[in-house]
Amino acid sequence: MSIVQNKKAFHDYFIEQRFEAGVALEGWEVKAIRAGRAQLKEAYVIVRNGEIFLVGCHVSPLPTASTHISPDPTRTRKLLLHAAEINKLIGSVERAGYTLVPLDMHYSRGRVKLEIGLAKGKKQHDKREAEKARQWHREKQRLLKLAR
Repeated sequence: MSIVQNKKAFHDYFIEQRFEAGVALEGWEVKAIRAGRAQLKEAYVIVRNGEIFLVGCHVSPLPTASTHISPDPTRTRKLLLHAAEINKLIGSVERAGYTLVPLDMHYSRGRVKLEIGLAKGKKQHDKREAEKARQWHREKQRLLKLAR
């Protein structure tokens, strides 16, 4: 079940491969995400010291958040992956010129997971071409619907 999606990522990047990663969250963040208060629009994924982190993901704290903590809505969160996956991602990002983008935050067996994509950036003409194809597909569906 999807919580939040990053639709902008599909507009700006060609997604080559997808990975599912766990997210190291605090208690108030889990409650806020379950209430649907997460946003991935400005978020990105970085590699630092052999670990992978989610930066810029905004999780708005609930007004009933605990009084003894001070919630930071945009704190850097660690992503949890197997060592082999991390090594593969690091190699792709450093050598092949790929970038890591968050695609989707969802539940998997009651846990909050983040789907990240290994992506290459689109040029402006690629974005225009994708938009034309999307409009043509919409128009084709509309015409087929009218023909019935």
